[in-house]
Amino acid sequence: MTHNYDWLDTERETLEHAGLRRHLRTVRSAPTGTINLDGRDVVLLGSNNYLGLSTHPKVIAAAVEATRTFGTGSSGSRLISGNSELYTTLEANLAEAKGTEAALVFSSGYAANTSVIPVLAEEGDLILSDALNHASIIDGCRLSRATKKVYQHCDVEHLKTLLSESSTFRRRLIVTDGVFSMDGDIVPLPDICDLAAGHDAMVLVDDAHGFGVLGKDGGGTAAHFGLEGENIIQMGTLSKAVGALGGYIAGSRPLIELLINRARGFIFTTGLPPATLAAANAALDLIRSTPELRQRLFSHAKCLKTALIDLGYTLLPSETQILPVVLRSPQRATRVAESLLAEGVFAPAIRPPAVPPETSRLRLTVMATHTEAEIQRAIDAFTAVVP
Repeated sequence: MTHNYDWLDTERETLEHAGLRRHLRTVRSAPTGTINLDGRDVVLLGSNNYLGLSTHPKVIAAAVEATRTFGTGSSGSRLISGNSELYTTLEANLAEAKGTEAALVFSSGYAANTSVIPVLAEEGDLILSDALNHASIIDGCRLSRATKKVYQHCDVEHLKTLLSESSTFRRRLIVTDGVFSMDGDIVPLPDICDLAAGHDAMVLVDDAHGFGVLGKDGGGTAAHFGLEGENIIQMGTLSKAVGALGGYIAGSRPLIELLINRARGFIFTTGLPPATLAAANAALDLIRSTPELRQRLFSHAKCLKTALIDLGYTLLPSETQILPVVLRSPQRATRVAESLLAEGVFAPAIRPPAVPPETSRLRLTVMATHTEAEIQRAIDAFTAVVP
């Protein structure tokens, strides 16, 4: 039986015409302040390795030693044979860092969100989701079969209105990014927690881009607001500031026990490699012991942001290491990104569906391990490019 796949070419051409076609680039070096991209050495402004820990000697040494001891793979799901003792240490460290009773590690942040949300909310429940939440949250809401209502971005009054209309639902779950990955702003978490308490609602915070960067000892968004120990379910990832791989949920011990028994993305996934777990543990120690990394990160962000505004670029009011340069059309964002690449700077263009229509942008991210010279090279490149 033959099938007609001509529609695939049509779809590709449609993406090309709209300025939305994407392609993979090849990286031939470690993600430091510069990378070798498609054979060229360029300044890297598109990495989530915010603290540079994926190349830290202590992190690499921990990964190597774990590989020697445990091998390259986990050999099975965590409920069968893949629950290395390294998990026990890592989850205890994560719970301590997040100020919660317990934590559970998943294979990715995406798996964590699409697993925990269907456990917290089912048919007959209500999920209230920020308009700019990450795609993994959106997909988790779809999988839950709960009713979903979207509130305007960080709009506490709109959320309050929706909550006031939610009394007929069995359970209510408010879910939000902590640091919004494409805008760089921080959720007004204390106000949301106050609302939740008044309406008997749960709060789930995706702290992927806040953990390791914000708050005392890098504890993340809740720590940034002094909310450690509050009744907040915290999701995060080990692939951003931690520099490894995986996701986690931190919360009460009963919640973690329930996830072990109900979260499909946990039950039906092979455990992470031992090297990854050991690397994450070493990175958590460094996050706690080297606050100067966070200080350097925000110093670089301030320097680059000030320079770009002075050059006339339009930036969103980010409060973090994520600096969105808004160029509106996908074609314009792609053109500016390619021009910057020609100048020796990789600043990726972000286009729909990752961001709303007419908000295409360059999503710049600095790293603690950038040198002053690399930041200046980036500024020089933006000076040379006409947006």
